[in-house]
Amino acid sequence: MKFYYYPISTYSQKVLLALYEKQVVFEPQLVNILDSQQVEEFRVIYPLGKIPVLVTENQQLIPESTIIIEYLDSHFDSGTRLIPAGNSDENRQLRLLDRIADLYLNDSIVTLMFAQNCQQAEIDNAKRYLIYCYQQFNGLLEGNSWVMGQGFTLVDCALIPPLLYAERFMPFADYEHLHSYFQRAQERPSYQKVLADALPMLTSLGI
Repeated sequence: MKFYYYPISTYSQKVLLALYEKQVVFEPQLVNILDSQQVEEFRVIYPLGKIPVLVTENQQLIPESTIIIEYLDSHFDSGTRLIPAGNSDENRQLRLLDRIADLYLNDSIVTLMFAQNCQQAEIDNAKRYLIYCYQQFNGLLEGNSWVMGQGFTLVDCALIPPLLYAERFMPFADYEHLHSYFQRAQERPSYQKVLADALPMLTSLGI
């Protein structure tokens, strides 16, 4: 099974977290999205040229981070159960929070990272989204180790990677429970592996 990714991409890191949590054996295939030639070569595999992408043993191509994690959780019993079976209301909440982490926290951080290319209205809107996300996740984490309670889930895979960048571009130290959560995440072996892969590139880019 091959996993096409870029080490500092938060959506790639989201899936890497899941792969390590599930203890799934895979072949990492780094795609440098800053290298136009590599991107064009990757388009032969996936015409949209977007990462991450998982290619299974039977050559099934699975794009999109959440869909990849759903595939992993339904096909591998090993490791952490990332989408708990059973309660439909709880799973609906899990998927909602996954969307909030991706679309409103992660993507807003990306806006701030590339603020020089954005209109002021876009920057202001991103900050509003982030304040909302910080408040929501901070409240959910009060008394809980992870977002959905004591178990590590899909939502944590989505939330943890962008917090690394958020620390620099819109710090959240004033949100006690969210801040403690990220400190706890950095002690988790799966995220330590993700960071070990990403840090050399982050350092070279001065991030």
